[in-house]
Order: sequence, then structure tokens, then C-alpha cells
Amino acid sequence: MKKIINEPLRFVDEFLEGILLAHPDLVKTPGDDPRILVRADAPVAGKVGIVTGGGSGHLPLFKGYVGKGLCDGVAIGNVFSSPSSAQVFEATKAVDGGAGVLYLYGNYGGDVFNFDLSVDLAELEGIPTRTVLGCDDVASQPKERAADRRGVAGIIFAFKAAGAAAERGDSLDEVAAVAQDIVENTATMGVGLTPTILPTTGKPSFELAEREMEIGIGIHGEPGIHRGELESADEIADHLLAPLMADLSLVAGDRVAVLVNGLGATPLEELYVLYRRVHQNLAAAGIEIAKNYVGEYATSLEMAGASISLLKLNDSRLELLNAAARSPFFIEA
Repeated sequence: MKKIINEPLRFVDEFLEGILLAHPDLVKTPGDDPRILVRADAPVAGKVGIVTGGGSGHLPLFKGYVGKGLCDGVAIGNVFSSPSSAQVFEATKAVDGGAGVLYLYGNYGGDVFNFDLSVDLAELEGIPTRTVLGCDDVASQPKERAADRRGVAGIIFAFKAAGAAAERGDSLDEVAAVAQDIVENTATMGVGLTPTILPTTGKPSFELAEREMEIGIGIHGEPGIHRGELESADEIADHLLAPLMADLSLVAGDRVAVLVNGLGATPLEELYVLYRRVHQNLAAAGIEIAKNYVGEYATSLEMAGASISLLKLNDSRLELLNAAARSPFFIEA
């Protein structure tokens, strides 16, 4: 597999250096560790800080959502690997403006372990924290075990809403409640068409035949719920959308935000073909799309495929989604 890289072991540090060089007005590193990024004006006095983090390989996820109206800091690990508790703690200290810090990240074992250790470190420093886990992947657990689901692209909605709440001056408990409310009303399902290729090995992380697809696949290549012959775009959209509508108990008259997300190697044109079908199906069900996002928001290196996320909306959720925000990879005017 051909890749535009230098030394594979330097891949993460070099792309992070590129982000810092390209966007010095938006992000900075607060110390000597280039894997910790914070918004350029951090810490903001009196504002709740939001720290996220996880493995590399998902850009713009995690490191791309640091900025005004979004997250305040991020700690980054190697490709598909958790950042250390020390890195999370350094990000925490760098964004603490005196109002506490919310940890908002995906539900993966290594991340949970290291963020929880950072909670203890922050407590020793007198920094109050709260934790909300993104757990929107409906393929990974049934509804009755929703809290155990994997976190995937739908966490973007939580970044946006919690970031807006923090920006307007909400307390730590209030910002955490906003994030939890978004998580509980978000559902995502994805389809994979090709595997990822890890920079350090140059080999696929899993195998899919030439005309094969996998419904419900995770962003690290975790097994899905159906593997079979590649279907049409409309059939794929139908397979992904129906479980989301059922999971959120959507009925005629409801409003939603829709995210059609590319996993890294799927052309934007194909994502709009999916969105077309999603729009048709929701309209036929009497469900209004009040907000939409189409593009690459949470990727898996060069995996071909896509995911669809729905957020069930009310007035307050929509207001938070519409609030101004800016990061290297996200602008909401």
C-alpha cells in the first residue's frame, strides 16, 4: 500500500506538527509534548474546559475539534492507541480556567482507563472534572446496553453542543448534562468497504473481499453485524438508517440532525448519494431534517465506507448545534 509518509514511527508527530504550522491562530501545544493540543487562547478564565482524546488515524476526529465553541484541548496517542494518563492530565491543566474540566471522548477501554487515571490526578490538583462517554454505535450493543456501545462519529454532535454550552458560560455540571443528553439521543451505524492500512506495518488491519461489504463495522475494524455482497447505495442507506430510526423511536413530526460521514477513502459524491436516500426516507416518514453535515468528520485512515448518524432534536439541542464555532476542521458561523 502506497502512503505519503516519512519514517512510519514519526507519522503521528509529523502530521501534528503540520497542523500546528498550518493553524497557529487556532491551536497551540502548551508544553514540549506535540501530542497535546489546546485552543490558541487557552485557558479561558471562568469557562469550563473540555478535553477529548484518543488514538490517531481518525482525523479530523479528536485533534480537529479543538477551538472556540468546541473542545479546548486534546491528548493524542499512536494510531488506534490511547494517549497516556499523563498526557490527558497535561491537557487538563492547560485548559483549566477555574471552572472545571469535562472529559468527552469515545467509549474504548484504553481511553477510559487513562482518562480515569487523569481524573484522580486532577483531583489531587484541585481541578474538578466530569466524564461523558460517546457511545453511539448501535451495531456494537443493543439498546438496553447503550452505555456499553462504542463511540463513533456521532460524538461530533456532543462536541458541538457541549462546546457551545461551555462558551455561553454554563457550569461544569450543566455542560456535562448537555453532553450526556446529546449522547443519549444520538445513534450511528457504519459500513466498511475496504480495510485500513496501519503506517507502521503497511498491512491491512482486516480483510474484505473485492465485492464484499460489512455493515456495522467499527472505526478500528471491529467486527460488524453483517458481511455480504456489495449492495447499491440506496440499499446500504436503507440498512444503516432503519436501525437508527428504531433506536431513537422516531415518529412523524420529529426533527433530527443528520451526519453522513466518510471513513477516509470514499468520494464526497458518494456521500451525497447516501444523503439523498436518507433525506428521501426521513421525509417519507414525516421526519424533518433541521441540520445536516456531509463530509469526513471521523475517519479510519484510508478505509472506504461511510457512517450515518442521527441526533433527535428539540429546540435547545438545535440552538446549541447552530452556535458559532471554529477549529482547524470545523466552522459554524
